[in-house]
Amino acid sequence: MVVSRRSFMTVSAAAAVVASTGRVPRLWADANFRAGILQGERILVVVQLSGGNDGLNTVIPFGDDAYHKNRFATRIANDVIHKIDNYVGLHPSMKDLAGLHRERRCSIVQGVGYPNPNRSHFESMDIWHSAQMAPPHRTGWIGRWVDQQASEKTDTTTAAGSSALTALHIGDEPLPLAVTGLNAMVPSLKAIDSLRIAPDELVRAALKNGPANAALGADATKGELLDFLRGTRATALAAAEKLQSVGGDDSRSRGYDQSQLSLKLAAVAQLIGIDFGPRVYYVELAGFDTHSQQAEAHSALLGEVSRALGAFHRDLKNKSLDDRVLSVCFSEFGRRVKENGSRGTDHGTAAPLFIAGPEGLPSLVGKYPSLTDLDEGDLKFSVDFRSVYATLLEKWLGIPSLPILGKQFDPIDLFT
Repeated sequence: MVVSRRSFMTVSAAAAVVASTGRVPRLWADANFRAGILQGERILVVVQLSGGNDGLNTVIPFGDDAYHKNRFATRIANDVIHKIDNYVGLHPSMKDLAGLHRERRCSIVQGVGYPNPNRSHFESMDIWHSAQMAPPHRTGWIGRWVDQQASEKTDTTTAAGSSALTALHIGDEPLPLAVTGLNAMVPSLKAIDSLRIAPDELVRAALKNGPANAALGADATKGELLDFLRGTRATALAAAEKLQSVGGDDSRSRGYDQSQLSLKLAAVAQLIGIDFGPRVYYVELAGFDTHSQQAEAHSALLGEVSRALGAFHRDLKNKSLDDRVLSVCFSEFGRRVKENGSRGTDHGTAAPLFIAGPEGLPSLVGKYPSLTDLDEGDLKFSVDFRSVYATLLEKWLGIPSLPILGKQFDPIDLFT
């Protein structure tokens, strides 16, 4: 199909409206309807816990004397832990996730990390996002897949270098490196409630390079206008007209609380329910840098994660979508084995991550790192995080991992 410059500009400008205002123009919705996902395709939801989650107080090695000797103010009492076996258990605030685990709908991957760990938030997160050890970190592992999808697409209503919607970030944080590609950009929506139909005049103003600020409205700031104009490179949203079928916020009736992460995952479930398009969704929760007075704050954060994931997967099950959706929950690093003098913990290395989805997932994957055989006071990783990515790509999404990761990594034993 030959795509005219005018058609390309129409789609690009419309995508800019979504990227900068969270609204979908009527004149563009019909053109991209065919880009929705095929019925039955599997979906991956990535949940990022920013700040370095304390893995030892999340999946707690209560059966190890070394845990009790290194933790005093931050130690979790044995009698309140959701025990998995005679050695490890989940934090007491993680009741919902413990329930998913008992149902074999949640797997814990232990000791996840990478060689020569970096304890900087920014550098470590860049490594996780890019799946590359050395800088420059220009693209993310999901972003490279989005680029790949764009380059392979032949029957398209968009110009070369753009693509139908294959991934979506939900939240008001900056777009994560993980979903950043070289050519095709992944949109970011603050919340599902911000999705509105934009006036056609907004798009026409952009096409004419005219007074777009007038179309944006008198309350538009200069920064918003710049964001709008820069957004013309954004990826066109898929199946846009389906957004008109999204109703009001019914998250409470679907079992979600009103926490930040719950609302994001409620939006993801709603979009999955209308076959909105993406095969990958990305959400974040910050606050895990617990250097001082950790106990109460960490308990609240883990409770939020547990309730959100529990409600999300129950919601999917009620919609008969649970067999199609897998979620992975990670943090850029764990914390040190020995707590600090401020009743908190400092930056560490290896940590567990959670994978939740259909029934039949294994209880524990990988070996819990030794609490006595340490690397400068930190846990030695037993599972390379890129092996987790290889598993998610190959075994769940059906995507060859080598072109994405740049190296072949053995998948973990997650699916039978």
